[in-house]
Amino acid sequence: MVAKSYEKELQVAVLAVQRATLLTKQVFHEKAKGTASKDDKSPVTIGDFGAQALIIQAIRKNFPQDEIVGEEEASTLRENESLTSQIWGLVKEARLEDSAAETTLGGPVKSVEEMLDAIDAGNSAGGPKGRIWALDPIDGTKGFLRGGQYAVCLALIVDGDVKVGVLGCPNLPVDDSIPLSADAGESQTDEEGKGVIFSAVEGQGATSRPLSRGSLQSGQPIQMKAVADISHATFCESVEAGHSSHGDQSAIAKRLGITKPSVRMDSQAKYGSIARGAGDLYLRLPVTKNYQEKIWDHAAGDLIVREAGGQVTDAEGNRLDFSQGRTLAKNKGVVAAPKAVHEQVLEVVKSVLGSK
Repeated sequence: MVAKSYEKELQVAVLAVQRATLLTKQVFHEKAKGTASKDDKSPVTIGDFGAQALIIQAIRKNFPQDEIVGEEEASTLRENESLTSQIWGLVKEARLEDSAAETTLGGPVKSVEEMLDAIDAGNSAGGPKGRIWALDPIDGTKGFLRGGQYAVCLALIVDGDVKVGVLGCPNLPVDDSIPLSADAGESQTDEEGKGVIFSAVEGQGATSRPLSRGSLQSGQPIQMKAVADISHATFCESVEAGHSSHGDQSAIAKRLGITKPSVRMDSQAKYGSIARGAGDLYLRLPVTKNYQEKIWDHAAGDLIVREAGGQVTDAEGNRLDFSQGRTLAKNKGVVAAPKAVHEQVLEVVKSVLGSK
């Protein structure tokens, strides 16, 4: 049986992420980002809603039978005309400067109601069967709000396996060879030379390309960097202590002999950064026993790192299981590293967590 190429899915996904990322860049520069709070107290902005509408509309136009697991829903907007009109002001003007690319995406969103319906169409329960897109319109909303890193994330999961993954990272450098600095998660801009889209298809490797305003720029293959001496590795972690255990991660770095400070940054920009060798390790260890990671926070990054020569597991060494619904219900924590050193890192993770 010939493996499916997912050529159309990749093209639509990368163009949809590119168009949505351009919308988020507009909001990034606004002082007031139209912030609301969700039930779990996490912030959501007009950028989140606008990006979700644009991406879901493109998926529905191209793959009308597919399901979508999206982070946001529009009930608060239907009760808030002011917020809705702000989002519509962005969405109705959002288009790529290339007519063929816009046609591929199905053209602009035509009305406020179509926009709200698109946002609400991300309501799939997920699961082990069929074609399901996982979407995080702005991963790292807190980073987005404070001027750090964030990412627009989209992945196609087929029968529980991630087949296509795309990350739009407007504040990361285009140049794959620039190593992460300790302040990469702070005070970032999308100035000239910034803005990259990472993508991968299962079995076809991973790619980075510059973010553009029109048709897709040509991409180049990316690979994780070989780590000759683990003590010299650069390790990435979340900014928010509520998202991952800084204490455990610090203990693990110490055991591995890593002396340089961790790079704390928001979003799946961490996955993209280690996939191209700008960093080496990504640790996200659970803060509480009952916390379940959301599939949209990991699906695209998981595939991109694995296709770049890395290994991604949970803290017990199991592959991330995207077939369990909207969360990674069977996994605890994330350990991402180059294949050659993953086992070494995992053993230290198990040792530190086991000693608690």
